[in-house]
Amino acid sequence: MNLPAMFDGMKLAAVATILYVIVRCLNLKSTTEPPGITYQDTPLSRYLLKSCPLLTKEYIPPLLWGKSGHLQTALYGKMGRVNTPSPCGVRKFLSMPDGATATFDLFEALGDHSTGDDITMVICPGIGNHSEKNYIRTFVDHSQRQGYRCAVLNHLGALPNMDLTSPRMFTYGCTWEYAAMVSYVKEAFPQTALVVVGFSLGGNIVCKFLGENRSNQDRVLCCVSVCQGYNALRAQETFLQWDQCRRLYNFVLADNMKKLILSHRSSLLGLNSSNIGDADLGRLYAATSLMQIDDSIMRKFHGYSSLKEYYEQESCVHYIHNVTVPLLLVNSADDPLVHQSLLAIPRTLAEKMPNVIFALTQHGGHLGFFEGAVLFPQPLTWIDKFIVEYTDAICHWEKDQLFWYELVSF
Repeated sequence: MNLPAMFDGMKLAAVATILYVIVRCLNLKSTTEPPGITYQDTPLSRYLLKSCPLLTKEYIPPLLWGKSGHLQTALYGKMGRVNTPSPCGVRKFLSMPDGATATFDLFEALGDHSTGDDITMVICPGIGNHSEKNYIRTFVDHSQRQGYRCAVLNHLGALPNMDLTSPRMFTYGCTWEYAAMVSYVKEAFPQTALVVVGFSLGGNIVCKFLGENRSNQDRVLCCVSVCQGYNALRAQETFLQWDQCRRLYNFVLADNMKKLILSHRSSLLGLNSSNIGDADLGRLYAATSLMQIDDSIMRKFHGYSSLKEYYEQESCVHYIHNVTVPLLLVNSADDPLVHQSLLAIPRTLAEKMPNVIFALTQHGGHLGFFEGAVLFPQPLTWIDKFIVEYTDAICHWEKDQLFWYELVSF
């Protein structure tokens, strides 16, 4: 028997197996393509297709790893962005009726907008995030340079080294702090128009906010939601499944959320709260999923009697159909946190409502959307550029509509 030849064959088989696993895990055979777009044929949608090249152009992620939704998500989570800028803003403090102290950071534009108008982006970050996160800082810096003032909500309890002043933290769909920030911006800048932007959990909050009351849409030019799940009850059910490693992501997110809550343990127990007790914190210590944390702690901030009631009342799926301003919903097909079944919600909405466009990219993961040639990503991501491009187009459309209206009226 020729043993060296057999060993060579085994080596080749091992190398082939490793290469196969790499190709499969990195999804290297997947092709790049433009976003899949669901929309109704309207004058506005036709205008946007002409004015937003990124709607019809291929999104090309980094070749070696960018086609893996897991790596896009992991790199966003660990790194945030590349060469993150440090925009200079002013922190604002707002007293809420229940004693909570809401905060947001205000960043002035670094130049004139292309329309010459005063426009403010009111931004809601993802779960447990704030204005100091790298992906928010990168997006704010890019928006400032394009002539937008930016106001970024710091989720209640998310900022490090800032104590709670009431026995309550942010929840999945509580819009109180975001509404307070929007009201402040409207009052402080009477001439400004608003662009509403939400990332992940923030996307749920902003869509719910706009749909809760028609007056919330006053002076709003458009809304952009990125990588949200739309229906909390269905999303949390899928988070208990193992496909796409969602159960593992659930465990990691729950652990982060647990640490955040426990960092405010003394405040939550020491501010005359009747809803949170030592037994609840005991269940929190043992929790391994977001659903368990929501049941033992989060739903009790607002007195929900059950987890089902909490998820139903705080999900934007029950409010989003009331939004009448232009609405751009963006998701990624390889987002490991958002199950494919949830994407039927924005797709159906875009099929029925003329103001809605649903853009689904093939790659991008959860809030990743990195771009680059082979290995190293660019500092500015596809989603950063896409949001500003879409918003610019909406601003010019509205200005043109106003011009023709005034001309006809004259």
